Amino acid sequence: MSVNTVTHLNFRGEARDALAFYQSVFGGDLAVVTYKDAGDVREPSEADQVMWGQVSAAGGFEVMAYDVPSRLPYNRGENAFFVSVRGETAEEITAYWEKLSDGATVLQPLGPAQWAPLYGMLTDRFGVTWVIDVAAQY
Repeated sequence: MSVNTVTHLNFRGEARDALAFYQSVFGGDLAVVTYKDAGDVREPSEADQVMWGQVSAAGGFEVMAYDVPSRLPYNRGENAFFVSVRGETAEEITAYWEKLSDGATVLQPLGPAQWAPLYGMLTDRFGVTWVIDVAAQY
C-alpha cells in the first residue's frame, strides 16, 4: 500500500489558467477534466470549468486544482486549498478517514463517487480540509 498527498488548489473560474501557469514553471504533464466531461453540469455557464485538474512533473512536483462551483461558498483567502490524500485500497482510505474524522466536520461523507470508487471530504478539528479517495484513473 502507498499513500500520496497532494496540495489541491481551489479557484473560481481560474483553475485552468493557474494549472497552465504552473506547468509553464515546473514543466510536466497537464490533465484537465471539466464538469461537462464528468457529466456533472449543474450551472451551464460552468460546464467548461475544471472539475479536476493536475500538473505532474519529473522530480516529484504535483499539484491539483479545481473551480469551486458557484453553488458552494468560496473565499480566495480562506479556503484556497485543501490536502488530497489518495490511497490504493478502500481499507487504507477508510482507516485514514476514521482517524481524521475524530472531531471533524464532514463535508462529504465517505462513499462511492462518479469519479472514484471511494471519496470523502472533511475539515479536521484544526481547520484543515482534506479530500480522501481511492486513486481513480483519470
